[in-house]
Amino acid sequence: MSSSLLVLLAGFGVLVLLDAPIAVALGLASILYLTITDLAPLIVVAQRSVAGIDSFTLLAIPLFLFAGLLMVHGGLAPRIVALFSALVGQRKGGLAVVMIAACMLFGSLSGSGVADVVAIGTMMMPALKDKGYAPGYSAAALGCAGSLGTVIPPSIVLIVYGATTNTSIGKLFVASIVPGILLGLGLMVVAWLIARRKGWGGGEPFSFANLATAFRGAALALLAPVLVVGGIRSGFFTPTEAASIAVVYALFIGFFVYRELTLAIVFRLLRETAEMTGAILLVIAAASVFGWILAAEQVPQLAVSLISGATESATIALFALMSVVLVLGTFMESIAIILILAPVFMPVLATYGIDPVYFGVLLTINLAIGANTPPLGIDLMAACRTGGIPLSDSFGYLVPFLGVMVGVLVLLVLAPQLVLFAI
Repeated sequence: MSSSLLVLLAGFGVLVLLDAPIAVALGLASILYLTITDLAPLIVVAQRSVAGIDSFTLLAIPLFLFAGLLMVHGGLAPRIVALFSALVGQRKGGLAVVMIAACMLFGSLSGSGVADVVAIGTMMMPALKDKGYAPGYSAAALGCAGSLGTVIPPSIVLIVYGATTNTSIGKLFVASIVPGILLGLGLMVVAWLIARRKGWGGGEPFSFANLATAFRGAALALLAPVLVVGGIRSGFFTPTEAASIAVVYALFIGFFVYRELTLAIVFRLLRETAEMTGAILLVIAAASVFGWILAAEQVPQLAVSLISGATESATIALFALMSVVLVLGTFMESIAIILILAPVFMPVLATYGIDPVYFGVLLTINLAIGANTPPLGIDLMAACRTGGIPLSDSFGYLVPFLGVMVGVLVLLVLAPQLVLFAI
């Protein structure tokens, strides 16, 4: 490893430790590297930044973000919660199961873990508190369940991975459905077992009349993921076109069916979408420069040499890659990890014959785990902030939820057909 590359990595590491925004850390480290080497003039920063975000596929990001916000404020999210509440009733741990199930379904509308946490948590955290659930337990369950938005299509993380590695986003969406369901079911079991031991109950008494009413109210919300994923799977439209259709669908439902949207709300949501998109694209632009430098320094070839020299087993190589991502996920944002590591890992995948679609799904699950692991744990922090509790209050309940997520990840590494059969 060259001394200049060490400067790049050290500069990036120091800036991250100083809590600099990840885009700033990537950009400044890259500029420092180019300043002390003769690899290329500084103009390459602007060139690679523009090239990194000049992608039609990335247009799906603001569209899915906007669609998710429209569905929250247009009345779809509350009806999703009402449906699962009517279905579960007063069973032990019922409200926690409702929250996780609602996060699963809303994750298929928003594509964002943090959006999932805030949308569902705002409605569910007060109800859980009223029923006697420990706030730390509720936050741990909400953070992990909200992270399903990272895995379940239309995941923003999967879109970025697909655009970065030139992998079919449609196949990534389809392949992530079963893993997302397995994660959700695992979290429900853990939530139910803990709540049963603590004696925490559910919501309103079950009745078929309430269930029928709730189902009619949520029918249009249930149709949205079928429309998006089904359309992509059948080949009727691309992911970017599906995002556009999701926006039109959400606007129609919000204005003309539920009548909870107004022009003032839509303009406010457009501003929020622009702010979130700008933050994401800034990270992508900075990481594009950083990744180009890593490629110029032949870091991918070095990774292939190190791993292939250590083992001939594709399974062991996968576990090694997952371990690296798991560690980085505790203090780095998901999109930055993908943009930095995915190009480095692709030659390794080719060496071992590992399907990039399969690896992309494993990567997103790993990042969902990292999103709830301190010190960063962005989804866990959002859950604690939504519940108005200190982050440390959730630590005592976090281990079993993370444990089941790690268990699903290990299962998928050992049984790849659970992912690949759909594609």
